[in-house]
Order: sequence, then structure tokens, then C-alpha cells
Amino acid sequence: MNIFKCITVAATMMFAPNDQTADDFCGIKNKAFAEGEVVNMTVYYSTMGAYIGAGEATFSTSLERLNGKPVYHVVGLGKSFSFFDNFFKVRDRYESYIDTTTLQPFRFVRDVNEGGHKIYNLVNFNHSANTATSTNGIFPVSDCMQDVMSAVYYARNIDFNKYKTGDRIPFDMFLDDEVFHLYIRLMGKEKIKTKYGKFNAIKFKPLLIKGTMFKGGEQMTVWVSDDPNHLILRVESPITVGSIKVDMMGYKNLRYPLSSLISKR
Repeated sequence: MNIFKCITVAATMMFAPNDQTADDFCGIKNKAFAEGEVVNMTVYYSTMGAYIGAGEATFSTSLERLNGKPVYHVVGLGKSFSFFDNFFKVRDRYESYIDTTTLQPFRFVRDVNEGGHKIYNLVNFNHSANTATSTNGIFPVSDCMQDVMSAVYYARNIDFNKYKTGDRIPFDMFLDDEVFHLYIRLMGKEKIKTKYGKFNAIKFKPLLIKGTMFKGGEQMTVWVSDDPNHLILRVESPITVGSIKVDMMGYKNLRYPLSSLISKR
């Protein structure tokens, strides 16, 4: 099972440019996350109703320079636990170098080893020319294109109060040398209990493309913290065999207090 991919897909698809098109959001100020932020998540897997820990992921941010420009360097590291290594060993690394003034990605790196299947892809974005130059060639992209990692941090700055329950929010993402046109459906707000604690949360259902792991349609459900941090709290989804649940289990150096936390377990 691709442990880390379920986290990154969920993270990416729950966040999106906050209007009818992505073109209106080519630049946005970061008001949601801080340099040095670290978020830890655990993936649980079930085939018969009982969830067991299957893997973990860590998302971190740092402030660096790329080609003389200040960037947020965001890194996602994912791995399966030792027991699941016997069935499908995962060691994944995703990176994005994001413009500090517009939150648009300059560079994206995917370096994964999933069950012995290795993929390395380095992508450089040219937003003025609407191209993405990857390890495999040059590809046209639409305006305000995001990658898997940059989309999460970009969209954490969105004002979700502008939308009502049932609204669909479209967005474009570049992954595996392809442009994907997707959307999320806002499901409203509710309280949720996770492995970490009880939260006030914002609920989404993303449109998924049917593939080797996920079923198509709006079957995944995502909850994020109803506070200025907009942290991923929980993801639930059926997969081709069984189901997965992903919970936020730890954090440090958040920009704001996690005010959505009602009580900790």
C-alpha cells in the first residue's frame, strides 16, 4: 500500500484556489504558517473494521534561498512501519521550493521508493511561460499551477468563510508530468474526535480520479482545523482493499495557537 501517497493526495485535494478559477490567485501573502513548522501524521489501515498503524509522515518548512531568491523549502517525508515493510516498503520524499512573496512553486522534487518501484522527478516551473520542465521533458501548464506540496501551504491561507456548504472549488495540480483538473466540495463545519483530541473542524470531500489505490468520486473525507493554521486533522477513505484513516499526531512551531483544539486525549 502506498502509505505516503494517500497523505499527499489528501493534503493536496483538500486545499484549492478559493474561487471559480485558479487564475485569480497567482499571488497571495503567507499568513498561515511559520518557518520551522513541523507536523507529524500517522496512517492507520483496516480491512476488517479494526485500524492498525501502517505508516507515518512528517511535513516541515524552512526559509532558504534558491537562485538568489528567498523561498520556503517544504519537505514531506513518508515511510511505512517495519511490519508493513514486509508487504510494501515505502520510503518517500517530496519537496517544494515556494516563492515567499506569491506562494507559487519554483521547483518540485519527487523521490520515492514504493515496494521497490523507484521514481525520481525534478520539476522547474516557469510561470511567465506557463511551462514545467521535468526530468522527462517540457510540459505546458495552466496559470497559477501548484505542485503536490506547494498546494497545501498555498491554500492554508484561504478564507474558507467565503464559501457555503455544498460549494465546489476547482483547482489545477501538476504531478507525474500531467495537469489534473480537480475540485473539492465544502461539507461545512463540525466537531471531530481524532487520535490526538477533539477539534472544531472544517469538512471537505475531494473529487478523486480512480486509480490503483483510491476509488473514484467523492468518497474521501477530510477535516482541517477551524482556526488560522488550517492543519490537516483527519483523512478517511476507502481504498481498493480496505480503508485508511490518517490523523495528525503532533506539531511544533505553529504560527498561531491551535485554538480549534477542544480537548486533548
